[in-house]
Amino acid sequence: MAESMSIQEIIKILTDSGIEQNEANVEVKMLLEHFANYGVKDIISGNKLTTEKLELVKEKAELRAKTRQPIQHIIGYADFMGEKFIVNPSVLIPRDETEFLVRKAIEIINKNNFKMALDVGTGSGCIACMIAKYTQCQIIGLDISSDALNTALDNASKLNLFNKAIFRKSNIFSNVKPGESFDIIVSNPPYIPPSEKEKIQTEVKFDPEQALFTGDEKGLEFYEKITKDAPRILNKGGYLLYELGIGQSNDVKSIMEKNGFQNVEIIKDLAGIDRVMVGNL
Repeated sequence: MAESMSIQEIIKILTDSGIEQNEANVEVKMLLEHFANYGVKDIISGNKLTTEKLELVKEKAELRAKTRQPIQHIIGYADFMGEKFIVNPSVLIPRDETEFLVRKAIEIINKNNFKMALDVGTGSGCIACMIAKYTQCQIIGLDISSDALNTALDNASKLNLFNKAIFRKSNIFSNVKPGESFDIIVSNPPYIPPSEKEKIQTEVKFDPEQALFTGDEKGLEFYEKITKDAPRILNKGGYLLYELGIGQSNDVKSIMEKNGFQNVEIIKDLAGIDRVMVGNL
């Protein structure tokens, strides 16, 4: 290949495969930064990319176009709340909407000077790590997947959160030790009903199934299980916070109220969708 490929042509590889233009621009920027160490400053100052580096970026763009593997898996990390989190096929890729859950949790913890938090289904550890970073809380992240826990541990050590974010293998609360209690429990549980499996976008199929799907038809299985047992390990006045799936807020609200939670409040995301639910005992 005598003629060096241009960045525009690499973007076109993605748009031709059906990736939306803005998304393609962002993704190629991420590929350039990661694989060619080439950023906005280089573009402005007119620095040229070597053919070798362009080739590498093109290869990665072709992989993305062909397999529809998420860009975060190709580069090995995802941006979340200003930090880079290690991700791989054993954890859910952090989504921007989850920031609403984390910010609300941080606000409640700091306002009440809470000291002990629990994150159920911690995955990459992104929720636990950001809570540990912005509060005086110690947080335990629980997950049933050993691979996910290893990733969460890597993320916590990368952020120097050694004694503040701790991870433990547990099926929901199965491994919460006798006598342990918490001021706040947060969870972004699996909430997609199995019937939706066929409809989800190809990229999401690279996320671990057990982090996405429930066994019941309404996607409420984990809200029910967690809410039922939470009062047992929550301190008096303790809070429970959830991220919600679309259209689930009424059901989750009644599950929470049925189990003794009060002042149940719903927070909408930027798209106006009911995204976070919070209540206290």
